[in-house]
Amino acid sequence: MNDKFYLQGGEDEMEFMPIIPLNEEDDGSADDQPIPDVIPLLALRNTVLFPGVVIPITVGRDKSIKAVTDAYKADKLIGVVAQKDSTVEEPTVSDLEDIGTVAKIAKLIKMPDGGTTIIIQGRKRCKIEEITTDDPYFKAKISVLTDEALKDDADFDAMIGSIKDLAGQIINLSPNLPSEAAIILKNIENPSFLIHFVSSNLNSDIKEKQRLLEISSIKARAELLMNLMQTELQYTELKNKVTNKTRAELDKQQREYFLQQQMKAIKDELGGDNVAEVKDMLKKAENKKWPAAAKEMFTKGAEKLERMHPSTPDYSVVYNHLDLMLDLPWDEYTEDSYDLKKAKKILDLDHYGMQKIKERILEYLAVLKLKGDMKSPILCFLGPPGIGKTSLGKSIAAAIQRKYVRVSLGGLHDESEIRGHRKTYIGAMPGRILQSIRKVKSSNPVMILDEIDKVGADHRGDPSSALLEVLDPEQNNTFYDNYLELEYDLSKVLFIATANNLSNIPAALRDRLEIIDLSGYAVEEKIEIAKRHLMPKQKEMHGLKDNSFKLSDTVLEKMIQDYTRESGVRELDRQLASIMRYQAKELVIKGKLKATITNNDVEKILGKPRYSNDLYKIANMPGVAVGLAWTYVGGDILFIETQLSEGKGELKLTGNLGNVMKESASTALTYLEANCKKVDIAPEMFHKKDIHIHVPEGATPKDGPSAGITMLSALASAFTGRKIKPYLAMTGEITLRGQVLPVGGIKEKVLAARRAGLKEIIMCWQNEKDVEEINPQYIKGIKFHYVKNMQQVLDLALA
Repeated sequence: MNDKFYLQGGEDEMEFMPIIPLNEEDDGSADDQPIPDVIPLLALRNTVLFPGVVIPITVGRDKSIKAVTDAYKADKLIGVVAQKDSTVEEPTVSDLEDIGTVAKIAKLIKMPDGGTTIIIQGRKRCKIEEITTDDPYFKAKISVLTDEALKDDADFDAMIGSIKDLAGQIINLSPNLPSEAAIILKNIENPSFLIHFVSSNLNSDIKEKQRLLEISSIKARAELLMNLMQTELQYTELKNKVTNKTRAELDKQQREYFLQQQMKAIKDELGGDNVAEVKDMLKKAENKKWPAAAKEMFTKGAEKLERMHPSTPDYSVVYNHLDLMLDLPWDEYTEDSYDLKKAKKILDLDHYGMQKIKERILEYLAVLKLKGDMKSPILCFLGPPGIGKTSLGKSIAAAIQRKYVRVSLGGLHDESEIRGHRKTYIGAMPGRILQSIRKVKSSNPVMILDEIDKVGADHRGDPSSALLEVLDPEQNNTFYDNYLELEYDLSKVLFIATANNLSNIPAALRDRLEIIDLSGYAVEEKIEIAKRHLMPKQKEMHGLKDNSFKLSDTVLEKMIQDYTRESGVRELDRQLASIMRYQAKELVIKGKLKATITNNDVEKILGKPRYSNDLYKIANMPGVAVGLAWTYVGGDILFIETQLSEGKGELKLTGNLGNVMKESASTALTYLEANCKKVDIAPEMFHKKDIHIHVPEGATPKDGPSAGITMLSALASAFTGRKIKPYLAMTGEITLRGQVLPVGGIKEKVLAARRAGLKEIIMCWQNEKDVEEINPQYIKGIKFHYVKNMQQVLDLALA
């Protein structure tokens, strides 16, 4: 038998044994060795042996080992049959199939673990006629079966070709079968051996293989084999499809894992690892209360950041954006204090007067307490500089126990300062509004929009238009910042705007503001403010807190009257600072201070008085009248000078006057010319005299209708030669019919007249309600004349 196998060395030194015999003639039955009638039987659990096929078998059962050993010592022939049920450990006669194969034991190998492995080759199919004994192992009487002879048959040849093709396809689709197997199959020429060889290696059920073995007709056996191979091929194709799909998914995961590991290694080499930063951000985000949209955007941004290297330009953009989202107090609010008495006490402590504003804030607090939730009003404090509009905002925040933040809008000319830049730009930032909220860590602070009337506009946009959304309670709950790219709720923010001049605020923006007028301070109010606030502050600033010296009300009044001309108290604060510096110097040089500062001391420290009320006596010449003007710094005094000269009746106007003021002069002249007889002026004078009206301080632009009655009085005085009463001021608009119309800014104008030492004021009867709003204490000593027409003005003004 040794010439039929791939053998290396002698029987005891054999290293491997292939399945294919070298000589496949006659199914391995070319050996003339006769087959006895009674042979030992070997029961196989999971295998069917076909004639000509060589297989290795590990023998485990004691009976089987004895049968194999005895057969190997004798003629090496053994009958191999399959078990009907492979789970049976100790098969009986009924557990064995009837048809099996006579096999020759080619090699018996004792294994180190005590087991036995044999290599056997099938010889002939056989049928078990009778079991002769079952002890110590099965022995059976057999009859050898022969295949039916087959003459030349084209169909059979085609079947063999198909079997080879199908086997080749199955081998190609099975990754665990070597590709060389296909070459070996094509080179097998014996059809019977080919069928047996393929049948033996088929992945079919044991019962199907047993059926193949039992079929006597080789052609029928080939047909059944083809059917089984078709099933096997379909199963293999399906298995491959599923395997490839699974492998593709696994490959993708493995690829991603591999790339991630590579990326990590590269990051480690470059020394830039952002894992800790991202983890820190995600940890902060866990405790954050924010809307679903913000949470989703943050999660996406964090995932993007994880994939980026810190050295890439976009890394800082994404990082800063996420940092802003974490820093913003999305649903974080401070709890308001609803103690109205305490709030009023805080407001009174910080600011003297300003009753209107204090009442409005207390009303807001009362509604908030009753309702529990409301949209904040948008307040605008309107008034001259230095009266405490901005500092009042801080007091309001303290009174209701909210955070305070101030946004200066003066000179702002870029819309992006309000709405923010798109984050793709280099150096992009959120707008001032969100920056301020980020800074105070609260979504309901008191936000002061300082100097809202001084917002500019240029080619980069109009910030005042961007403020429309911020300052509209119906819109600002979804304020959109270009940098944040999300909507933010500003409806709980208490916005307080400050302005000096209402006319500079665009109409649409003005419509959204609740305007609260703040007039200038009277002398009495300034004295109280100086005593309560300015002097303690200046003493502390100059290190004189522990040194007591007094400034009496009279001295303070002198400082206010002679050294300041303002609605607020900034200049007074500076003058007090001058006195404190002088006192500090005296304390250091002399070691002690005077207990009281007198008027003489004030003149010594501050110099001669800068302003004098004697200026307004104006008893020197006809044609000069005193008017009252409103400016953004408060009320002021205005001289109207008129001079007549020989000429043709021309009117000349100088002093940097606006169109409205020029028209007032023309109206006054026309009225005077039409009613000249009532005031004893010769009509021909209007044709023989040139009239020149001048308003001093020519560098300062002046406009408005309120100087109408002052111009009329000055013209009448010049034409009649009668002087205007001393210490008399006037304000009012005129018409061609001779009526006097009301004007604005009455409180500022009246207080300016009081500061200047004037004693009488003429104004329209409709302005009487404005005068009544002023505290009588502050206008004590001033006489008011309320007029309806120009004739009344002239009767009162001309001495």
